[in-house]
Amino acid sequence: MTARQPSSTTAGFFQQLPVIPPAYTSSTQKQSVKNSDDDAVLRNILNLYLPSPCPPEVDQSLHDLARTCLDPSTLRLTVDCEVNQPTLHLLGTFGGVNAVSPLRTGEGWRGLKDIQTRVGVVALGYRGFGEGESAATTAGLGSTPGKYNLRVHQFALAHMWSASSAAVSCPAAMTDGAAILLSRHLARSQPSVTSAQDAGVLRKVLEQAYARLTSFDPGYAWTSGQWMTERPGGSDVSRTETLARLGSEEELKADENTFASAADSVEMPLGPWFIDGFKWFSSATDADMVVLLAQTQKGLSAFYAPMKRTVVGVGGKRTPVMNGVCISRLKNKMGTKGLPTAELEIKGMRGWLLGEEGRGVREISAILNATRLWTAVGATGSWGRGLAVAKAYCQVRKIKGEQVLAENRQHVRWLAEEAVKYRAATHLAFLGVALLGISEWGVEVAAKDTRAGEWLPRDKQEAEILLRILTPVMKAQCSLAATLGLRECMESLGGVGYCENNEDDGLMNIARLLRDSSVNSIWEGTSNILAEDFVRATKGQVGGRAIEALGTMLDKMLEVASLRFAEHVETIKQTWHDLRTFLTTKKEVEALYRGKGLLRSMEDIVCAALLLVDACCTQGEVERVIADRWLASRISKKKHLLSDTSALTESEIDKQILFGSSAIRAVRRDSKL
Repeated sequence: MTARQPSSTTAGFFQQLPVIPPAYTSSTQKQSVKNSDDDAVLRNILNLYLPSPCPPEVDQSLHDLARTCLDPSTLRLTVDCEVNQPTLHLLGTFGGVNAVSPLRTGEGWRGLKDIQTRVGVVALGYRGFGEGESAATTAGLGSTPGKYNLRVHQFALAHMWSASSAAVSCPAAMTDGAAILLSRHLARSQPSVTSAQDAGVLRKVLEQAYARLTSFDPGYAWTSGQWMTERPGGSDVSRTETLARLGSEEELKADENTFASAADSVEMPLGPWFIDGFKWFSSATDADMVVLLAQTQKGLSAFYAPMKRTVVGVGGKRTPVMNGVCISRLKNKMGTKGLPTAELEIKGMRGWLLGEEGRGVREISAILNATRLWTAVGATGSWGRGLAVAKAYCQVRKIKGEQVLAENRQHVRWLAEEAVKYRAATHLAFLGVALLGISEWGVEVAAKDTRAGEWLPRDKQEAEILLRILTPVMKAQCSLAATLGLRECMESLGGVGYCENNEDDGLMNIARLLRDSSVNSIWEGTSNILAEDFVRATKGQVGGRAIEALGTMLDKMLEVASLRFAEHVETIKQTWHDLRTFLTTKKEVEALYRGKGLLRSMEDIVCAALLLVDACCTQGEVERVIADRWLASRISKKKHLLSDTSALTESEIDKQILFGSSAIRAVRRDSKL
């Protein structure tokens, strides 16, 4: 008999490292790729909102990015963002103010931004492969939008990228929002209605900025910041203390003499406005431009400003320096460690007014709506990675001898319940993506030859109205669900999940995903703020139209599902009738008091309809049981916990939900249950 040996640092049991599969595999390569285990909900979403078969350029780019996300070289950059965090260098060698490069970011942050730009996580929302200028750049100038919903392609990339991005997706979100805002101004005959600015010069400035925001070239591309948060108000921008005033000819000349230039870092003219104030929270402080709010004599207004301007020194040397921005300090945050977030003092920043004075909130809402949608999609993307890690881990984690955790019925049930929530949240977020595409290009382009085309709104304005009412729901509910879901994923790994696992290129670091995702339910409006936005959208000028448009879309969706899910359809209709009655009959004060509950009710209804449509379109058994589970746990009066179905039967359903039909067979081969 062999004597037992004690374990040591190098001897004894060592847990096998799980293999995390890419989230997407090209249809042309799926048969040749071993152990292909796509994120099924992402594939189903593409099947809903894109033509079938999936456009080859979309198929290939998603396949490539799915592997880039898990490549060790990418993951090492992600880890570097945690290790080499941004630093401030406010003074030069001899104590002078460092106006050239006061902020330094790590190699990981810069490398991830370059990857993001090259794959087109922003740019693909504006142009297709092989097209010249982006569609929005030349809005009204003759560009074509492509043959499908470019936004679905773009956000599918963003969804996969989120977990590996170490929050470089944050500046991407603000860049996308700024691109939307600038494109709308470029589509007008005059990009600003004030006579104090030269409309022709401003157009050239915005065209240059827009081209950089939507570029695939890291050496040319810009990112944008958005500065709204100040000390008095937080989300209440009406209390903004930053002030802007139009410079006189004498002041502008004096400023030009000080710097020997009136150009920004890319030699475009600086704006005629001087901006002074303090911003308490500025994400992506390394951005190249910013859209910010400031008070003028006519009220809160929106401004565009480059982050740097040119100074001409001795011998005519041209050097980019900060455009009136002094970084006071960097924020020490719970997560998003690589993301440079700062407090900023603004003194004499030169900028351009966007739109009308006093209408700044309306202007910046274009960015706010985009970043909220990015938050919802990014949150579900990180959650999807967490579930992928938890699922892969339970298939290799040894328990009770040679048994693996995937053979434990209770554990599989736990993760299956999380998988149902994840599917619902991801469908909810991508409904917003589909609506954004329709609001930009119309249904004939953004939903042509798609399964969702029969129930999506036919009118651009109707899509915009639906976004107005649903974006707060998506951002609030997806963010919160993802944070709670990642906590469950972390617990499912036991002590391993609680550790900051930066070994093995950080592949197992769910703790980081949880820390980073926690900000999603705070930035761009807490759940309370979003609940207020939702209620005011239902009670505002377009409230009646928004509720009517939502009811019409739900009716069409439920019509698709009526033959296969008649009982579920009736349940959803009754639930929607009750919510609609409340929204249309109760006073605003009553609705505001119950605002977060209304967000939850709206999520329940819309997700239920989406899951039923998904089940009908795929004709899949897994999709059917997921819809059943969602209805049972969120809408049906019957408590799922007290189901009469036997544990053996339920556990088989759990396996289908978590592993799918192909993966479940692998688990069954070695099952000892």
